[in-house]
Amino acid sequence: MSDASDATPVPAKTSEPHPLDALTGGAFSAATSGERSARIREWLSTQPGVEKLQEVFKELSARDKGAARAVRERLDEIRRAEGQEAIAAEWAAKAEALLAAAKLNIADALAWQRDAAKAGAPLSREPLSVLKQRLNERVKTIEDLQHRVQVQREAAVLLAQRIEVLSTKPWKDAQSALELLNADVGRWQEQAQALADDSAWPSVEARFPALLDASRTQLLVVWEAFQSALAQAVLAAEDPSAPLPPVPVWSDELRQARGLPLEAGAAAKTPAPRPSKPQATPEMREKALQAVQEALAKLEQETAQGHGKASAGAATALRAVLKVHGKLIDAELEQKVHAALVAAGELEGWQRWSADQVREDLVARAEALLRRPEGQSLGGRKMQETLRQLREQWKQADQGAPANHALWKKFDDACNAAHKVVEGWLEKVRAEGAEHRAQRLALIEEVNAWAQSQAAAAAQDWKSFSRALHQFAERWRTGGHVSEKMFAELQPLWKQALAAASAPLEAAQKASLERRHAMIEEAGALGAAPGLRIDAIKALQQRWQAEAQAVPLDRKHEQKLWDAFRKPIDEAFNRKSAERERSASGLSARDRAVLEASKALEAANASGDAQKIRGAMAALERALKEPAGGSGDSENLDKKADQTLDGQAQAATDSVADQNDAPTSKPVPAARPVVAVRGDDRPGARKAVPAQPTVTGRGGDRRDGRGPRDSGMQGRGRERDGAAAARGPRLGDAAFRAQRDAMEHAQGALRKLAAQAHGEALTQLLSAWKSRDAAQLPSVQELGGKVPPTARTAWSQAIAAPAAGGAPEALLRLEIAAEVPTPADQLAARRALQLQLLTRRNDPSPAQTWTQDVARVLEGASDEAGARRLQSALKVLLGK
Repeated sequence: MSDASDATPVPAKTSEPHPLDALTGGAFSAATSGERSARIREWLSTQPGVEKLQEVFKELSARDKGAARAVRERLDEIRRAEGQEAIAAEWAAKAEALLAAAKLNIADALAWQRDAAKAGAPLSREPLSVLKQRLNERVKTIEDLQHRVQVQREAAVLLAQRIEVLSTKPWKDAQSALELLNADVGRWQEQAQALADDSAWPSVEARFPALLDASRTQLLVVWEAFQSALAQAVLAAEDPSAPLPPVPVWSDELRQARGLPLEAGAAAKTPAPRPSKPQATPEMREKALQAVQEALAKLEQETAQGHGKASAGAATALRAVLKVHGKLIDAELEQKVHAALVAAGELEGWQRWSADQVREDLVARAEALLRRPEGQSLGGRKMQETLRQLREQWKQADQGAPANHALWKKFDDACNAAHKVVEGWLEKVRAEGAEHRAQRLALIEEVNAWAQSQAAAAAQDWKSFSRALHQFAERWRTGGHVSEKMFAELQPLWKQALAAASAPLEAAQKASLERRHAMIEEAGALGAAPGLRIDAIKALQQRWQAEAQAVPLDRKHEQKLWDAFRKPIDEAFNRKSAERERSASGLSARDRAVLEASKALEAANASGDAQKIRGAMAALERALKEPAGGSGDSENLDKKADQTLDGQAQAATDSVADQNDAPTSKPVPAARPVVAVRGDDRPGARKAVPAQPTVTGRGGDRRDGRGPRDSGMQGRGRERDGAAAARGPRLGDAAFRAQRDAMEHAQGALRKLAAQAHGEALTQLLSAWKSRDAAQLPSVQELGGKVPPTARTAWSQAIAAPAAGGAPEALLRLEIAAEVPTPADQLAARRALQLQLLTRRNDPSPAQTWTQDVARVLEGASDEAGARRLQSALKVLLGK
């Protein structure tokens, strides 16, 4: 055999298929690029998953980029869809939140649609398309509610006008229209309640519920008044004794039916009588119909053309014509008028028209900023704030309605023209700011120069120093307005200069504080000492006052230091007072008697009886003057105190005599014993001034009543002992204060009772004068001690006699005597009388003859002005 027959045959080489070829339908084994692209498109129509698409795109992009483009586009579309789903989910959640809220704001719903479109949310696909439709329906419902509120408001006005027109017609016409009007009012209330019960009612603007409530309240008030007046008219027609209704037309009709004349009051109220409706002439009716028809045609024309502003003016004109000629038109024309007014109200409710109305109003306001009357132009800051508010209001108007570019251009031009005023004001503010900055820098330099001059001075007046610093600070505070940035630059420089200038004063204040704290410690030591040193306390207080006058401190800080300084001294004096009170706490029999008399006097004061008060005062005075039997203890205490003082004085005398070792020593007079005399220890009370001695002799006698120098030295002790014995034992503090307060209260009560008695007596006197009845004249006791019995008799005779002419001169004399003002119309007469009195030197003065002047006044007739003048004069004269 040959070698060739022995060799193993080798198989032919074949290409293996791609793993993704079966997935893509043979795209990877296709012979051409077009066939591969066709197979890829067929595979993409099967909607493969994202992972398979990514795997195919990875393998295919390296072989054929044209065929891989379709796979890439599908991947991009899937990514965009995923992003839009996330955005759609976010905006869907926001829309659902808006729909789920009880109150939906129309601006928020419109803003959701605008912002979702800006964010790229798929509003044309579900679920956003459904949510958008629901929001639009909700907004439409809210706008419809608001429009219906306006219609209801207009209907309420028309119903009120119908009621008003019926009140001008005969009451039988009103009674025949009552049933229909009642049905209309009830239907209006049902419609208004249906609006309030609507589920979208909380979402309407806040002004609409208030408008509906106001219309309901006004309509119900008019309706209830109409019903009550009509019921009263029906009752008055059936019963002639029943009261007439408050409606003038009905009351006049019923009064004519009863055969009574028209009411005079009603005729007086109206300037000219108006003819009633049944008496209207055909010419008047024709004129009224023509006027109403012209106004109605104008309103219908404007409403048909959609002129909102013109229709509002035409509706106002029609209402005015209806008020004048409403009584003379028939029911059919009246119904047409009401229908036209309702249509005009519907036109006003359109949202676009309302927004344009707001924009036109803003344009008019912006243009009026530069057309204000002379002297009423706005300043720069006010103009700036007004322009800012107008632009904010324009933004709010744009949120709820489509934009109007023509009105915006007019508004923006008007605002730019008005802003020139703001620019001029800003330039002026900048110039003033630069000027104020220069002034403040000059003030800082002035403070630095003043500080250097004060540092060179030897002695300082710290009060003047502090006053100057305060003046500098006040000038800085009123230095004018600067910008915040400029103020931040200047404030540190000012603080540095002021700190350098006030450094000497702060050092002096620090030293003064140390001295004052030392004086406070010294005051604490004096207050804590067992013996109270009055001289040391006075010297310490004088040092404190000198320190306070020399170096000023902050008022609050200085008050705190003063309180800390006086606290220990006050506590020491309080301890001394408490010890004194404890020592005098034991009441003697005389103190008890005085306390009981004081309590009795207080009870009499409370009763308000003058006799009881005087009796209690007399009893208290007797208790004060009469010594009690149990006062021996207090006398012994006083004697022991006098002996102690005498012993101390004698010891002081002996010590002085021992120190002087002269061969001949002069006799030292005995020390005067101290006798405590109780006085009024209240703050501000006046001390008793001793009576000055009288001068009875000449020659060697002294002017002050004292005799020769050594004539009365020997009897001084015995005189003082006699005075103390006459005064009696000393009262305790509680008894003294009780009797003093009781006496003061009693005197006040007596003064009050005397004033009341004088007032009552004056009233009785004026009443007796007015009625010319002498029996009503008060008695002498009631008139007081200023009126003698002869004067009272003269007054009684003057009142009992017939009234004569007036006595103006007597009234003027009384006012001069009492020194009370005279009425303005009598001032010239009073001056003339005073001049006459100056020439009559020998005649008695008005103060001496006022009782005779009163009798002359009482002889005349009583009038209100004279009684008032007499009363004001006698108030003073009887109380003197």
